[in-house]
Amino acid sequence: MEDGYRVKIYVAGHRGLVGSAIVRAIERSDQHTWIGRVRTELDLLDRKAVFDFIESEKPDWVVIAAAKVGGIRANSEFPVQFLSENLQIETNLLDACHASNIRRVLFLGSSCIYPKMCPQPINEDYLLTGPLEPTNEAYALAKIAGLKLVQAYRAQYEHDWISAMPTNLYGPGDNFDLKNSHVLPALVRKFHEAKKQGAPEVTLWGSGSALREFLHADDLATACLHLLENYSGDVALNVGSGREVSIKELATLIAEIVGYSGRIVWDVSMPDGTPRKFLDTTRISETGWAPEISLEKGIRAVYEGSVSEAWY
Repeated sequence: MEDGYRVKIYVAGHRGLVGSAIVRAIERSDQHTWIGRVRTELDLLDRKAVFDFIESEKPDWVVIAAAKVGGIRANSEFPVQFLSENLQIETNLLDACHASNIRRVLFLGSSCIYPKMCPQPINEDYLLTGPLEPTNEAYALAKIAGLKLVQAYRAQYEHDWISAMPTNLYGPGDNFDLKNSHVLPALVRKFHEAKKQGAPEVTLWGSGSALREFLHADDLATACLHLLENYSGDVALNVGSGREVSIKELATLIAEIVGYSGRIVWDVSMPDGTPRKFLDTTRISETGWAPEISLEKGIRAVYEGSVSEAWY
């Protein structure tokens, strides 16, 4: 690229947790610019519309952060939509990028692509070595198909396209709905409401012993730009924080940040879920990337920026 040229990046899914973080990272850079379209402007399920858009805009790079997502209940009740719609989104985008000869594409998957009973920490080589978690199998299969399609395009057409698999994410714009949010934002809201209501105790499921890894979406965003600029390998790299925390430690930390001083009661009659889920991030570390946002700092920023009276 000539001096002063700013790489134009199309961020598919720029309104979501991940996509909006990538937009923030691009806007902090003097080397990139971005374009995006909301669903009313571009339906990613409309193959012709996607092809026309990519051809007319001619982005230098494309980041695929768009997907149909949901919790365990939604995945269990609507497997057809989670498999079919995600397959359509990714194939429409990847095929359109091929048709327009887009130089760089980054496909974002999920750590749920790995087998349910995976050895820990989870290495990239463990993909397709065992059965998936049944409750999100449809979504996971779609994501596996996406990264395999990227690898197929690399092999058949020598495209310099890559994939990355992030761990559990949190950050600005997260989903705080108690019915279908993930554990971290759910705990933030639960303790916030208990504090406002003066509740003497908060009851949480399980023993709190399960171990989880959390990465701030802004750290993932810097990883995405870093990989686009520095990585050209065939392996879909894990992106994680490199730190595990028990659910009990997480709850205690969130209660402290929120300012809730009541008791935390653990209902051990309820399940803990998978005992451990921790990504091996050796490969991405070797490229020179490392996360910068500590869990405490990240949660504090999310709480202070996201707390809403509309929650009541």
